[in-house]
Amino acid sequence: MAESKWQIHAHRGGRDEFDENTLSAFQASYARGLRGFETDVRMCKDGALAIMHDGTIERTTLGKGAVEDLTEAELRQVRTRKGNPILFLNELVAFLADKPGLYVEFEMKTDASRYPQERLEIYCRKLYESIIPRMPKSSTVVFTSFDKRPLIFVKNTYPDADLMLITGEPCCDSTIKEALDLGVKRLACTWDGSTRASVRAAHQAGLVVAGWPGHAVDDYLLGVALGFDHMCADNPVEVLEFKNRNLPWLT
Repeated sequence: MAESKWQIHAHRGGRDEFDENTLSAFQASYARGLRGFETDVRMCKDGALAIMHDGTIERTTLGKGAVEDLTEAELRQVRTRKGNPILFLNELVAFLADKPGLYVEFEMKTDASRYPQERLEIYCRKLYESIIPRMPKSSTVVFTSFDKRPLIFVKNTYPDADLMLITGEPCCDSTIKEALDLGVKRLACTWDGSTRASVRAAHQAGLVVAGWPGHAVDDYLLGVALGFDHMCADNPVEVLEFKNRNLPWLT
């Protein structure tokens, strides 16, 4: 499938508009017209893959502890502060699997302390094998991370995987080099500090460039002006509706 430029994707399902990283968030975003999504995957103590951004569950749920220290059964007893159950990867993929033409980023929320190499490899294999066989061929599935280790392992183990390096830095010579040195095709970087020239240089180097964080319509407009390919938006419905009203020619 040819990938659309100016893709707007719902960060954590649309964290400012819905109950982040819950099934209800992805359902609501999809119902409002979003076809791009971003989410975060962690591995429970017993190996189940759960959808959770933070290192601990306190901010978004009524429970306590880290996903990595809890079992699937324990997490299934927890509810978010808005009353939703914690979402597991197999449930999210089941929702996405019959919907062709999506763009979905799965962020690998790993770090050296919780995911030493052996556990990291188990995690990466589970993640890839839980997603790729079930997603439509017409969809674009991207595995992303700040942590270079899972990107390297997935690239070496699954050469067909589409990978993206996330950085808290702007698009610039050093971040472009990081992505190229890793051998990935995508770079996610911040709006602030990025320039039109640096994004152009990334494109000339063969990279697809995504911008974050997107909190407002102004962020989207800045991304368009800079030449970014994708926007990771906390307010995706608002941004999509603005785009459809004012910039329908951007496809």
